[in-house]
Amino acid sequence: MILSVFFAMFLPCAGMSPVFIVYFCLLWHASNNTNRNDYRSQAVMTAEVKGLSATYLEKLPRITGKELVMGSECAVCLDEIESEQPARLIPVCNHGFHIQCADAWLSDNPVCPVCRANLDSQFFDALENPC
Repeated sequence: MILSVFFAMFLPCAGMSPVFIVYFCLLWHASNNTNRNDYRSQAVMTAEVKGLSATYLEKLPRITGKELVMGSECAVCLDEIESEQPARLIPVCNHGFHIQCADAWLSDNPVCPVCRANLDSQFFDALENPC
């Protein structure tokens, strides 16, 4: 009787142990491959996304806060642009930002932080050659 109780408790545990071991090994293997693929995809994404160069940033108009038409809040730092503070205007959409905020954002992302208007090289070519 003691032997039958022992087998009744031991055999299910012994039978399920290899199943759990295989499950955890597969889980570990999948998580390691996912992490490696994430790093690869991030490296590809960072290589593809390039911001504006310093020469392109200097071509964007500089104005003061009182000249802003679309509002006086900088969407990058969420602070008000005072009337005498220098600001940078994105001519595609007329959104304005603090110069430091706009330059920091646009050097990493070639799009407007508010409306995602694209500022690619074709835009700057059109600024230089309006015809």
